[in-house]
Amino acid sequence: MVLRESDSELDRGDTAPDFELRGVDGQTYSLESFADTDALLLVFTCNHCPYAKAKFEFLNELTEEFDDAAVVGINPNANPEYPDDDFESMVDLVEAGTIDYDAYLYDETQDVARAYGAVCTPDPFLFAREDDQWQLAYHGRLDDALDPDSEPTEFYAREAIESVLAGESVDHEDLPSRGCSIKWVNE
Repeated sequence: MVLRESDSELDRGDTAPDFELRGVDGQTYSLESFADTDALLLVFTCNHCPYAKAKFEFLNELTEEFDDAAVVGINPNANPEYPDDDFESMVDLVEAGTIDYDAYLYDETQDVARAYGAVCTPDPFLFAREDDQWQLAYHGRLDDALDPDSEPTEFYAREAIESVLAGESVDHEDLPSRGCSIKWVNE
């Protein structure tokens, strides 16, 4: 496990790079798939990383809590050396109820993770819907727990989503997320 901290290619206000990715439900998703919401939390995550696994429950809670926001997991770990992160394992986690996001998508080419500048799992990006485009409102930690065994006391992602849904800018700074490095295929 290689510990990494996020460092985005995107700045606040930048438009989200579009994508077309297969979901565990067999559907193909793009940014437009979530156009009926006002906030979009894209989290680059995976199945095996202890940092990512520690956030499954919190992301499930956010999914249930906010009707006007979509919580979407994107797994970029399409590396055969990490079979726990394959598509079938993603399906298993969703079917077991371990992951219950609005969508769980597979970035098989890893192009989407590269376009966003994602480097670790989890690596969250929150977008606000502005003039029919998704603009970055927050990129940073989900909460203040910096290791998988810590209990969080501050929930940055929840506060950021609340701000976006209220039509306000996110007050707290973009603190880098921490997690396992993305398992790039050609690196």
